Amino acid sequence: MTVLRHPTQDAVASAEPRAPLTRAFLPVHKLALGLAVGVVFGAMVFALTVFHVVLRPHGGLPLILLAQYFYGYEVSWTGALIGLFWGFVSGFVAGWFTAFVRNLATAVTVFKLKTKADLAHTRDFLDHI
Repeated sequence: MTVLRHPTQDAVASAEPRAPLTRAFLPVHKLALGLAVGVVFGAMVFALTVFHVVLRPHGGLPLILLAQYFYGYEVSWTGALIGLFWGFVSGFVAGWFTAFVRNLATAVTVFKLKTKADLAHTRDFLDHI
């Protein structure tokens, strides 16, 4: 059985004794978060549609409004499958983009902090010369 590892896990394992917070700044895997959010969101749209098809609650949510966003969606068994697909697609995009923005913000913050520390260290070095 092959174990899939993130490329930075080896670097973190070797850097663990020096910086215990290194794991907090690891990048989030965009594909994994996209798939996870997509599956959950697609299952939620599917389950909500099936609930409305089977029980037909009086005064329930106006699910037909999802047809404004999801092409081909309707409150039916076919619409539940279409909602599952579109829910997965929109959830995947949302999860991937969230991971991308988090990774970008973390990288920029770490870069700023490292640059500030390097400049402070260089200034001290030049003062001693």
